[in-house]
Amino acid sequence: MTQTPFIIVKKKAAHGSHHGGAWKVAYADFVTAMMALFIVLWLLNSSKQVREAVGGYFKDPTGASKKVGNGQTGSGENFVVTKDNMDKIKEELAQSLKKVNINETLKKQIEMTITPEGLRIELMESDKGAFFPSGSPEPNAEADQILSMLAEELGKLPNTLSIEGHTDAKPFASSGNYGNFELSADRANAARRVMQENGLAPKQVTQIRGYADTRLRKPQAPEDPANRRISVIVHYTAKGDDDDKVAEAGTQLPAAVSAVHQ
Repeated sequence: MTQTPFIIVKKKAAHGSHHGGAWKVAYADFVTAMMALFIVLWLLNSSKQVREAVGGYFKDPTGASKKVGNGQTGSGENFVVTKDNMDKIKEELAQSLKKVNINETLKKQIEMTITPEGLRIELMESDKGAFFPSGSPEPNAEADQILSMLAEELGKLPNTLSIEGHTDAKPFASSGNYGNFELSADRANAARRVMQENGLAPKQVTQIRGYADTRLRKPQAPEDPANRRISVIVHYTAKGDDDDKVAEAGTQLPAAVSAVHQ
């Protein structure tokens, strides 16, 4: 009897079965590329501060460089002084001031006050110490050290500054057309030069003001030495301001005077 042979049919798998997962890889790559595109488009339409914050994160994920006065490069790129955090720069400057090697009496003649315009730093004279030789527009060595320290710290910030010169009510001793207005303006300008030579950005100072004795610190004592002073004002920067313009003065914050006193 003839035995019927068994026939085994082998079906060849379709071509697509060998690559059934390939489309998933391609799709994942496409989704990733689209997500990256949307992030780039979002950043392009975001404010300057948002872009700097995102860039700052990748440069410094730990956030250590955001601390003002820590000596790390680029801290000013990530730290913008506004009305909400002006006390931080004030505290950092007070700590840096303690390290400056000058007479302790002069340190006590430096006051920092938070005002509607910004942080006001005043170098005031007294009977016990001065920052300028009498009648001279050029700062002395102690003033140079203080102004250099301020320039180094404030130069890390994007905020703009104004510098003011003030005198007491005593008439200027020199004859001619040079008086207290000229002296106060020249002292403010000399302070600017020192600060720009020691870390302040060229365009960071937006105003030089010479007030002579028109804005006395002690009106009841117009010839008091404390009326002779240099004031550096760190302007607020508005949040989200692409041009880093100075914010409009608003409600006055509580004053914090004599922050550097021992």
